[in-house]
Amino acid sequence: MPEITFDPTLFATAFVTVLVIMDPVGNTPIFLALTRHHDTAQRRRAALQASVVAGAVILAFALGGRQVLNLLGISLESLQVAGGLLLLVIALELLQPTGEDGSASLASGTTNIALVPLGTPLLAGPGAIAATMLYTEQAEDLGGMLSVVAALVAVLTVIWLSMRYASVLARVLRDNGIELLSRVMGLLVAAIAVQLVAEAVESWISNGVT
Repeated sequence: MPEITFDPTLFATAFVTVLVIMDPVGNTPIFLALTRHHDTAQRRRAALQASVVAGAVILAFALGGRQVLNLLGISLESLQVAGGLLLLVIALELLQPTGEDGSASLASGTTNIALVPLGTPLLAGPGAIAATMLYTEQAEDLGGMLSVVAALVAVLTVIWLSMRYASVLARVLRDNGIELLSRVMGLLVAAIAVQLVAEAVESWISNGVT
């Protein structure tokens, strides 16, 4: 049986890169805004579900995403634009929690926000997916691959902890503070969405649509 050698350099590089991209500090206020109508138990359950979903999506793309995208003729830029448009819809929900017809919003509790938008595309977004795919391609053997997977698990643990204890921040902000935060986060999520689309368009202009 071949010896499996853990690659600490690849682990550290992948951990830092994916952690910065997934941004637990920046996503925690968004998590609070989306779960402002949830109680503590529901928030904790959503935090766990979002972390698991994000990990499953990223790992699936890391192991076979390139082949699937090539088979369907979809570029990473197209995936990025799709994620950006979806985030724009989420931003509108944050800025205007209920529609004119009184219909329920994403944060009302009728929609499982742990799957969309938390699990993907906020956590498992194009950036995190692309970075993990890149590091798995750099892995020279099974040890390197396991190093990347371990880095992803470590990042998701940090993400889960940041959302798991977001209720502490919620108690400080109270309902009015979270409502205000949701409006601010809506504006920022809209900006992230526009940035994702702009970066994809810039890539298309520079390299052509593939």
